[in-house]
Amino acid sequence: MPKVKYYYDSDTLSYKKIKTTKRTVLKYVSVYLLGSALFGFLFILVASKYFESPKEKSLTRELQNLQMQFEVLNKKMDNSESVLSNIEERDNAIYRIYFETNPISEDKRKAGIGGVNRYKKYDGYDYSNLIKESAKRIDILQKRMIIQSKSLDEITNLASKKEKLLKSIPAIQPINNNDLTRIASGFGYRSDPFTKVMKFHYGMDFTAPRGTPVYASGDGIVKRADSRSSGFGKHIRIDHGYGYTSLYAHLYKYNVKKYQKVKRGDLIGYVGSTGRSNSPHLHYEIFKDKIKVNPVNFYYGNLTAKEFDELLKQTSVVNESLD
Repeated sequence: MPKVKYYYDSDTLSYKKIKTTKRTVLKYVSVYLLGSALFGFLFILVASKYFESPKEKSLTRELQNLQMQFEVLNKKMDNSESVLSNIEERDNAIYRIYFETNPISEDKRKAGIGGVNRYKKYDGYDYSNLIKESAKRIDILQKRMIIQSKSLDEITNLASKKEKLLKSIPAIQPINNNDLTRIASGFGYRSDPFTKVMKFHYGMDFTAPRGTPVYASGDGIVKRADSRSSGFGKHIRIDHGYGYTSLYAHLYKYNVKKYQKVKRGDLIGYVGSTGRSNSPHLHYEIFKDKIKVNPVNFYYGNLTAKEFDELLKQTSVVNESLD
């Protein structure tokens, strides 16, 4: 049985029964529903801020996974750029210089790829700048790889064409280290053994016993094998082509004759002391385009790094030449 409610009427000084109309009930119900709706809305608003839905959790995990993959991609690009930079450096500083061709400029290797709004399709995303920057890096990396690939093809072509050049360049010491007594004198100003006056010594003197074998330092053709050159006594000149000529002086006897073709390492003569010489030794010279150059720069074919260092020390000593 519902409770009966009363109110005190001050005019009649008596209690009267409270009558509930449909309108009042409707009013209360409306207020209740409205309050419930407002409360529910506020609850959803607060909950959405502090609590994730299953779909949001899935999207968050997916985003975290993409960020991790992006970091891995960046590291791979860093490694690829480092390796490629090393190859490019060797290409410019070793291969191209060795084969006498111009290095590829840094600007050409790392230039961006042109095109208006090439990366516009990446606009409108939360990480647009990051995506665009990565796309640019990948494009430049691909371009650098293409340029380097073409460069190596060019180097391969140059190497095949210059195989004869590499065989012809004087590249070995004309006397074996085991047969040497010592390196008597190097390229530069030295004391003349006869006048004791300092003058420029244009070759290297290898001291060795009379009859020690002398070898051709590169492929070529014997242009002279005679004693008709002042001071050199019996000597040999080999034309290697490409502007290179080698000279072997003060020989005891020859093992080749004029116009004979020789290969690097062929026995061409024997150490002596003919001509302007004060003891058995080989005087060795190299010409490039008719200019006398330091022979010490042409022994990469048969000397170890340690032997070459020792050779540099010996030839740098200012002493008395033997011719």
